[in-house]
Formats: sequence, structure tokens, C-alpha cells
Amino acid sequence: MPTSTVENYLKTIHSLADGKDTKHLVPVGKVAEHLGLTPGSATTMMKHLEQAGYVNYAPRKGVRFTREGRTAARKVLRRHRLIELFLVEVMKLDWSQVHEEAEILEHAFSDRLIERIDEMLGRPDYDPHGDPIPDQNGVMPARDLIPLPECPEGKCQLVRVTREDPETLRWLQQRGMTPGARFDLVSKNELAGVFAIVTSAGQSISIGISLAECLWVAKKRGV
Repeated sequence: MPTSTVENYLKTIHSLADGKDTKHLVPVGKVAEHLGLTPGSATTMMKHLEQAGYVNYAPRKGVRFTREGRTAARKVLRRHRLIELFLVEVMKLDWSQVHEEAEILEHAFSDRLIERIDEMLGRPDYDPHGDPIPDQNGVMPARDLIPLPECPEGKCQLVRVTREDPETLRWLQQRGMTPGARFDLVSKNELAGVFAIVTSAGQSISIGISLAECLWVAKKRGV
């Protein structure tokens, strides 16, 4: 069984490769930055992960999963996202509070307990932030989504939020911008990196490019 350190690396690589094809190389510097580590430490771990059969590592280029590595990463994601949903649905924690708790618990919960949580929650496909939950075989539910900056002006539906910091999540929640929310994208100032939207409650909001890239919306079918 992978150590918690290895699991954190696998989860980070999967997150940085999200939506990319299987040949995409994830830069080791990005992995180090995400985990708050030095590039040298991350490089050492990439060599260890390659020896363990989890990744293929190309020096000075990046890293990509092997089949075994992707399966192991999705097992961690499954635990993390089911725990988040359990904390929201059963423990009644706010969606802004559950990520850090799940970061701790994901390494402690057994497969048996995770299976029971999955059954109790009705085999859900998505966590409270709209992130897909892999099934027992590592299969991810697929949806046709695009980040907000790629969405044409008009009616949109928010489906997934990939920012994890509590302050941002609370800010979005206070404005009704949680997964499932419908809104109008009124204007896009791509030069300034500002996106003007009006929520279903009629509130006008300006969103910067950094946050906008973390808001994933349904394509323009039935919104």
C-alpha cells in the first residue's frame, strides 16, 4: 500500500494532468509548487515513483502516469471525494471546510469503510465541489465542461469548482455560486481578465481570470 506521501504525490499529479490526454507530461516544477516543496525534492520522488511503477519520468521534461499509477491515484481521489461528501451530507460541515479534513482522513479510512460510505450515500458521481468521484474500478464519470473563460456570453450553469481554499469557497457560496447554479455571463474583458456575471438572484459580480479558470460550466445545451 502506498505511503501517505506517495499518495499525495499521485493525487497532485492527477490533479495537474486533469483533462489532459494520457501522453501529457506534467512538469515536475508544477508538482513541487503545488506541494510547497523544492524541485529537487520532487525530482527525487519522481525517481522513486518510477521505480515503484507508478510513473514514467523524463528528466527536465516531466512525468506521466503508468496504468498502475493512474489506478492508485484515482483510488486516493475516490477516498478523498467520498469523505468530503460524507462530511457535507452526514456531518453537515460547510463545503468550504471539508477539503482540509479529507486531506487527513483519506489516509486513515479503510477500503471497507469507504465502500460503506459510498453505499450509504447512494453511489454518488460527484463531490460537493462538482469533482467526479471514481468508482471502485477507477472509472471517472464524464461530463462535457469548459472553463468559464472559454464560455460564450449568455446563460451558463456552474458545474465544478476546482479552487479549494475556504475563503474563495465561502465567497462563492455567499453569492450563490455553487455547483448547479445558473447565471448570465454578461461580458468578457479578456484583455483585463475580468468576467462580469449576473447570478440567478440578480446580483452582479466581477470575477478575475484566476478564479474564472477554476469555474467549470456546462456547454450551451439546455442551460
